[in-house]
Amino acid sequence: MSLLDEPAVRAGGARVGAGDPDRLARAAWTAITEPGDGTAGTLVAAFGPARALRMAEAGLRDPELAALQLAPQTLSAASARWRPRLEASFVARTLQDAAKAELALFTPEEESWPLQLDDLAAHAPLALWVRGDRAALARLARSVAIVGARAATPYGEHVAAELAGDLSVREVAIASGAAYGIDGAAHRAALGSGGLTVAVVAGGADRVYPAGHARLLTELARTGAIVSESAPGSTPTKWRFLQRNRLIAALTAATVVVEAGARSGTLNTAGHAAALGRPLGAVPGPVTSATSAGCHRLLREFDAQCITSTADVLELLGEGLDAGDRAREPSAEEVRVRDALASRTARDVPEIARRSGLAVGDVQAALGLLELAGEVRSVPGGWVLS
Repeated sequence: MSLLDEPAVRAGGARVGAGDPDRLARAAWTAITEPGDGTAGTLVAAFGPARALRMAEAGLRDPELAALQLAPQTLSAASARWRPRLEASFVARTLQDAAKAELALFTPEEESWPLQLDDLAAHAPLALWVRGDRAALARLARSVAIVGARAATPYGEHVAAELAGDLSVREVAIASGAAYGIDGAAHRAALGSGGLTVAVVAGGADRVYPAGHARLLTELARTGAIVSESAPGSTPTKWRFLQRNRLIAALTAATVVVEAGARSGTLNTAGHAAALGRPLGAVPGPVTSATSAGCHRLLREFDAQCITSTADVLELLGEGLDAGDRAREPSAEEVRVRDALASRTARDVPEIARRSGLAVGDVQAALGLLELAGEVRSVPGGWVLS
């Protein structure tokens, strides 16, 4: 008996709206495979999800597989890695977890499936699990991924928040990975501006990860969506993070990296965006900042566009600001930092903080933006007006 015919699996499928065999099979595939499994993607595309699953249960020995021209060792390796999970109890537990967490199953057969994922070809997700508004994914055609370092600086978080907030006001959806640092700053700013933001996560969509973002994830699910191709209950792992990054790049119309170290995983997202032909932008930072080294590398080696404002991001999308919006209004913090500086006398950050009445982190963020705008410069001993 196929696992698709097992009573426990069929009952679990009914609870998550996977009543027909192909839809149930797609749900099962999310439990059986790891994200981005190209062999599974090839089989499902050729034979349909239900028949491909039955072929997998039979050990991939069907003569019709020869038409795919997959190497015997490829099929053998796939069969070996799927076999430990090809159990009705395992799949049924996945479906039970999904129902308990009230996750929605989203499949390519649905009209609102984001067609931009088709660019991933055989490595496209076989299905998605969504916590929140499933319709949010259909609104990502005009969207930007804002991603970056977990150990972000105040400058990086400030820039990410400004970009996400401004874009949200202009009804550009924001996608990111719900991590600490740049991701969290972008999500919070989009939510604060009343915009749509979607989190693509590496573990199950039912998991609260990172734990410190429990409240943020709840709000994301309430107004937008949390999305994963991994089965409910899946643990975020390094491999799943890397595979998750390709979804962020594929789902969005452009990717902007705000801060990234020289070996940051964020560069993996940027690489996927470049490989998919998606517009790629990077925010420059101080040459002395390790958290900007990856952005500078993207500008040098990946032909990324230099991003210093919302107008630059809109240009990535092939749009532009209205004439009245082109001049960026300085924030209150920037005005106070400017007022605390002189043209000839250098002042260090603690002195600027005392004079402006701002926290040191806010001063550093404002200085970074003012430096990008050419209004201040760093000199020995501190900062001066340009």
